[in-house]
Amino acid sequence: MRERDPIAARLDLHGLTYDAARARLDGFLLQAWHEGHRAVLVITGKGSRGSGDGTLRRAAPEWLAAPHLRSIVAGVSEAHRRHGGGGALYVALKRKPRG
Repeated sequence: MRERDPIAARLDLHGLTYDAARARLDGFLLQAWHEGHRAVLVITGKGSRGSGDGTLRRAAPEWLAAPHLRSIVAGVSEAHRRHGGGGALYVALKRKPRG
């Protein structure tokens, strides 16, 4: 994510089940893209005791690469420490076509 793209929206998946988190992420990304946002923050958490092996943390990159999101997700990177570090992801969204 380029520094010039401010974080336009945030989604916190803490406390959600696997299925609920995936559904919430899909809806959030589609809505953000529809609204014309270019960069969003997805907070997955790091897992139990900050170990980095959390279910949502491991699953989120796979979810973001899913075929139905390929047309809107431009890239994914680990968030800066101030935004959650290993427990959060920056998601860059593609430009919405004009028209």
